[in-house]
Parts: sequence; structure tokens; C-alpha cells
Amino acid sequence: MKNFSISHSNHEDIEILLLSGELDAHTAGTLEDSLKKLINEKRLKIVVNCNSLEYIASAGLGVFMAYIEDVRTMGGDIKLTNMNERVYHVFDLLGFPSLYDILHDQKEAISRFQSA
Repeated sequence: MKNFSISHSNHEDIEILLLSGELDAHTAGTLEDSLKKLINEKRLKIVVNCNSLEYIASAGLGVFMAYIEDVRTMGGDIKLTNMNERVYHVFDLLGFPSLYDILHDQKEAISRFQSA
């Protein structure tokens, strides 16, 4: 099994998921479970920090696609931050920058939620 983990913290009413390792078909379920839990608990301001994410496959992208509509319909959003070039390139190839807020750092994402 590839190395993948999620650490979770929060800043006021904003949930922060710090992804680490490789997000692929084998590990996507872990991210899916985390997002489902937040949505079920109506914690809908979500920042996904990709600082320690080394690799993402289409299965990982699929998890984001599966939940963004639900979160937005319920009045929240998922913002992605701190991507390395390789990870950003995968998101960019699939047109994610037009669908998601992809920001340089976590502070910027938090301030966007606070000023919204």
C-alpha cells in the first residue's frame, strides 16, 4: 500500500485537510471518507492543503469532482492550496483551475473564506 495520510485541523469554522503522500485508486477512499464526514457534519468550508502530496491520480481527482457540487449546493466550498508543480499540472490538464479555487497557500484560502 502506498503511503497516504490526511491530518485534519481547523481554523475557526474552516476545516483543513493536509494531504500527504500519494493519492491514487488505492488511497482515494480515505479522502472520500474524510470529505463525507465533513459534509455529514455540515462543516462545509474546506481547505485541502496539498503541501505534502507527492502524486495524484485520476481516482483522487474523481473524489474532488464527486463532492464539490454537494458542498457548493449546501453553501460551502472546497479550496485547494500548496500544490507542487507536478500535482498542479495534473489538476490543470483536467481543467480544475476553472472549477476550483487553487491558491498558493493555506492563509490565502482561509482569508477568502473569511471575507466571503
